[in-house]
Amino acid sequence: MATTIHPTAIIHSGAELGDDCEIGPYCIIGAQVRLGPGNRLHSHVVIEGHTTLGRENEVFPFACLGGRTQDLKWKGGHTRVEIGDRNTLREYVTVHAATGDGGATIVGSHNNLLAYTHIAHDCQLGNHIIMSNLAQIAGHVVIEDHAILGGMSAIHQFSRVGRLAMVAACTPIRRDVAPYMLVSGDPAETVKANVVGLERAGLDAEVIRALGQAHRILFREGLSTPNALTKLEADLPPLPEILHLIQFVRTSERGVTK
Repeated sequence: MATTIHPTAIIHSGAELGDDCEIGPYCIIGAQVRLGPGNRLHSHVVIEGHTTLGRENEVFPFACLGGRTQDLKWKGGHTRVEIGDRNTLREYVTVHAATGDGGATIVGSHNNLLAYTHIAHDCQLGNHIIMSNLAQIAGHVVIEDHAILGGMSAIHQFSRVGRLAMVAACTPIRRDVAPYMLVSGDPAETVKANVVGLERAGLDAEVIRALGQAHRILFREGLSTPNALTKLEADLPPLPEILHLIQFVRTSERGVTK
């Protein structure tokens, strides 16, 4: 189907729009923007810079994508935002371009970014992530697949949130969040394995039990991190989830939220 563009929208002649896009009232699309097929921009959406959206994303009013980084180290250059397929970006979502020349802020596919969420420069988001209202991500943050960030949570720069982890509402994250775990409080604490999230994701009961044991070893037995990892490898079966957890913790540069 042909792309439809509201007469009040402003689209630079250099922009590329795929088939079957809907561009609503008062949207502004810059010269280096590339939209794949089937994207829907409701109204008052601003997309600028070197920004690419894949296919069938839905962007709600007053979202701003591809804006220049707020990082004061920015010195110009070619920086990008790359957004995948079938994401939902609700009202007032902001996604900023990278800071350094050649860098990119990347958002994967099938993510649900609720109202007023912010993704800063150089972040790397995977797939099937939920960011609840007002969740905020600082620069250079990595969010793995199927993670959930509660409303008004805040992630410190250079931190990571692991796969299928959940950060509770209003929780400030200053270190990495281990995969498959639930983190809550101020200061943040790894409370338990994210059992409800793991069940909803269809993980086997054996895997969920093993991750519960992993939580006790890592966060409740008072072991140093190297000793806890050694015990995990010795005591638990080499399930893919356990191996991913071990690798994530072992490669943490900021340390893992205890």
